[in-house]
Amino acid sequence: MSTEKEVLLSVQHLKKYFNVGKRAILKAVDDVSFDIYKGETLGMVGESGCGKTTCGRTSIGLYSKTDGQVLYKGKDVHALSGKDRQTFKKEVQMVFQDPYGSLDPRMTVAEIVAEGLDIHHLAKNKQERQERVYQCLEMVGLNREHANRFVHEFSGGQRQRIGIARALAVNPEFIVLDEPISALDVSIQAQVVNLLIDLQKKMGLTYLFVAHDLSMVKHISDRIAVLYLGTLVELASSNELFANPLHPYTQALLSAIPIPDPQVEKEREAKKIKLEGDVPSPINPAPGCRFKGRCKYCTSACEETLPELKDMGNGHFVACHRAQELQEKGNE
Repeated sequence: MSTEKEVLLSVQHLKKYFNVGKRAILKAVDDVSFDIYKGETLGMVGESGCGKTTCGRTSIGLYSKTDGQVLYKGKDVHALSGKDRQTFKKEVQMVFQDPYGSLDPRMTVAEIVAEGLDIHHLAKNKQERQERVYQCLEMVGLNREHANRFVHEFSGGQRQRIGIARALAVNPEFIVLDEPISALDVSIQAQVVNLLIDLQKKMGLTYLFVAHDLSMVKHISDRIAVLYLGTLVELASSNELFANPLHPYTQALLSAIPIPDPQVEKEREAKKIKLEGDVPSPINPAPGCRFKGRCKYCTSACEETLPELKDMGNGHFVACHRAQELQEKGNE
């Protein structure tokens, strides 16, 4: 990658709140900022309910924002209209988590894949449309005989490939992958991730890869963003994050990744960081750091003010009042 990276999507102080009752506000995404560079994969990880999916969907305008700004190629995503909006909808696609619920059971595979072609008028005639459908199916490892079947005839892995083919049909530049492998068998997950990596190389795609499986995220991502309860707590290159996690939450997440070697796993058991307590509610969160109730490094500053994302050098950002101290401790 060249040293001058082109920012494709810029998320600035994004907030997405939901009113869930009298004076109850669920802060699903709360002041999150990051950039995604052209041609890279940004992995987004965190526990269930931390706001990953909401952040991804709000970033491409599927949810309206509460505050903040999202720029795609310098244009405000939430203010697009007319031709700009149409172009954006073609260039930005999404692959959904559930390969069962995201495909219409009444449509044939060909109709599902060609839906975007029809909406954006990308095929001059029926023959061109059909050829494009066949081409997309073959790109994801299916064959043209599958085009006239219905989705109930396919396995979960095949359905997810159909979902990927649908996203590719309109020649997108940027794809949000919302936990695309979490509903699949472990044996199929690696196949789908490797397919996504191959497609990215061939087509020059940019990905936002939302997931909770850290080892899979490391495999596909150039950089990784760690979310906790609606806030971004750490952002670094994939190798840097795994080699030098600075936020206590990231450290706990990485220590929990299983290693397929019983002897090594046994030796690691004593070093595993076990988080105390449950994830607090994102409804009307208390002031201070969202992680304070589960953190052994918590101080009075953590109780009172929400830490800002700080640059620790080498493109490594962390939101922790004691980040400098933990960094020095890790370097000892």
